[in-house]
This record gives sequence, C-alpha cells and structure tokens, in this order.
Amino acid sequence: MSINEVISLVAIGLAAGLFSGMFGIGGGLIMVPALVFFLGMSQHAAQGTSLGVLVVPVAAVAAFNYYKGGNLDVRYAAIIALTFVIGGYFGSKISLGISEVLLKRIFGVLMLAMAIKLIFFTKASAG
Repeated sequence: MSINEVISLVAIGLAAGLFSGMFGIGGGLIMVPALVFFLGMSQHAAQGTSLGVLVVPVAAVAAFNYYKGGNLDVRYAAIIALTFVIGGYFGSKISLGISEVLLKRIFGVLMLAMAIKLIFFTKASAG
C-alpha cells in the first residue's frame, strides 16, 4: 500500500465519519464514490469495503451523542437494525449478481433521486 493510498483512505474515513456524525450518512454517499473515483475500486469492491467498515461499531460514538441529546429513538433503531440484517443479506446477493455498470447506474440514479427529493420536496420540520 502506497503512502498516497493511505492518505486517501484516511481522508475518506475522516470525511465519511464527519458526514456520518453530522447527517447520518457516510458509507454509501461518501465512501463508495470516493473508493471508486480516488482509489479505482470496482463498484462491488467499494460497496463491500464500505460495509466492512460498518462491521465495527464506528457509529457508536456518534449515536451515543445523539442518544445523550435525546435524539435517538432506540425502539425504531432496534427494529431497523434487525431488519437491516435481512435486507443487507439479500441486497448483497442481488448486487453481486448484476454487472458493475448496471450497479453503478442504479446507485447513481438512487443518489440523484434522493438529492432531488431532499432539495425540492422536503417539508420543513416544526422543530
């Protein structure tokens, strides 16, 4: 591993951690594109690496801060976490069964659709 790769990985990790703590994002939106564009990983490898980061409880500290601030619904999180395991299993099987080009296109459309929704169709909250 070269020093440039290490520096890139450190920058990706810091950016993903920062955005994860700020916005609840990091893996799909930050790490996957960065691994593909800056380190030349395949889409499949970038997604797998992003998921590998999540195996270690990297978000635990940020989640604890939200919990202390009264902004974490433990019941919702527990239900989502349990079903996330099932969805993650089947999603990875589907992903590995399609071509990298199709996977990148689906990923890009998903990110674009979410961005359009957040920018143009999100109602302001009362809080």
